[in-house]
Amino acid sequence: MSRVHTISSSILTIQQIGKILYGNYTLALAPEAEERITNCFNYLQQKIKSTSESIYGINTGFGALADKRVSAKDLEQLQRNLMMSHACGTGAEVPAEIVKIMLLLKVQMLAYGHSGVQLPTVKRLIDFFNREVYPVVYQQGSLGASGDLAPLAHLCLPLLGLGEANFQGYKLDSKHILEMFSWDPIQLKAKEGLALLNGTQFMSAYATYCLLQAERLSAWADVIGALSLDAYNGRIEPFQAILHQIRPHQGQVESARLVRQLLQGSELIGQPKEHVQDPYSFRCIPQVHGASKEAIGYATSVINTEINAVTDNPSIFPEEDQIISGGNFHGQPLALALDFTAIALAELASVSERRTFQLLTGNNHLPEFLVVESGLNSGLMISQYTAASLVSQNKQLCTPASIDTIPSSNGQEDHVSMGANAATKLYQVVQNVEAVLAIELLNAAQALEFRRPLRTSATLEKVVAAFREQVPFMATDTLLHPHLQRSISFLRTFKVEDLLEAGTAGDTE
Repeated sequence: MSRVHTISSSILTIQQIGKILYGNYTLALAPEAEERITNCFNYLQQKIKSTSESIYGINTGFGALADKRVSAKDLEQLQRNLMMSHACGTGAEVPAEIVKIMLLLKVQMLAYGHSGVQLPTVKRLIDFFNREVYPVVYQQGSLGASGDLAPLAHLCLPLLGLGEANFQGYKLDSKHILEMFSWDPIQLKAKEGLALLNGTQFMSAYATYCLLQAERLSAWADVIGALSLDAYNGRIEPFQAILHQIRPHQGQVESARLVRQLLQGSELIGQPKEHVQDPYSFRCIPQVHGASKEAIGYATSVINTEINAVTDNPSIFPEEDQIISGGNFHGQPLALALDFTAIALAELASVSERRTFQLLTGNNHLPEFLVVESGLNSGLMISQYTAASLVSQNKQLCTPASIDTIPSSNGQEDHVSMGANAATKLYQVVQNVEAVLAIELLNAAQALEFRRPLRTSATLEKVVAAFREQVPFMATDTLLHPHLQRSISFLRTFKVEDLLEAGTAGDTE
């Protein structure tokens, strides 16, 4: 049975969006939200009739055409023209999960009652969300200011019966979907096209999705890092609380605590060691993973602010009798946060690949490439190549998009954020990091078998046992690709957050 998320004035968080996205929720407007939308729309219509002033985007052209006055009889055509002319995206299609978030965030913004749209327009966007009608949106075309114009044009074209949408596995002309549900095309009123196209919902949707994944991957990095440390026969001393009290970065302290708890009760971690120090990729897990945790936390705070903001233009304030043209659509706060998140996640992959490398070198009495008959068998040698390739690509993708700008609209829009490019780059980094961590898990679980009969902690043995249900120990060479794909799938389906909550109640020094 579907659950309902009611859009009101309550704060929306990234975590709530995750629950809505994956919890079979439908959307509804609270009465207060409907009232705000209706009051703002009525105010704007009255204002248009009573003023002779030029109001940007309402009775004028757009961008460099802001000084071109549009007659009252053409105001609705102006908005339709805007929608059609701005729908010029290209590249790959935006994944359905992210389109779904875009719909939610666009409704959330319009519900604050500062955009001047009709209530039926907002309700139709809710219909799309609830009926799983996902407009075809393209990844390329937004400069991240003034808003995500091209992607949002594609998102909202189906309101008019234009463009395409994905429905139940089929890509259909939007007019056919409207006919299917007996929906009339929306007849745009003044300002509506601009309200629909202006905003940061493309960047924000990508950021929301990627930060949900970032939190999951950060948790996995600690779990897999702890397993690798134990399989490598590493030392626990670098994780002692007293060490991190004298450099108390919050993320560092947290990662050290989690590794200590994850390894509590391990027979391996407690045995005497022949070596004095571990390589940095093991010894500095708290410092590296912890820094990424804090970067993800910063980005989350930025995006939580953004998804509760009004980012179209101009903004309408009925109670103050003001319509203000400003720059809330500018994506610079998101662009910087998205670039920062990509760098932070890329570092999780970078240090992970190094741990995979160390597990394969034959050190600490592990067989070279984690196979007994090396030479005849290559073992997991090439899995590290794949990880290295992905880490290298991440370095290229982490060149900041936010440092670039190209003037547009005849110089009227002379500084843009390029936050949309930061968003799509981050999405690819997320996929790469997930694969690199899956490769490390594959190697760590393989290495652990060479430490038997000794066992790691009960918590980590639970992870390995679940992993072994999908990926076997490999005594000789076998086709690796299917095992890698199942490893990636395991990271997506195993509830690592539950593991950390349930299995790490104590602490050890």
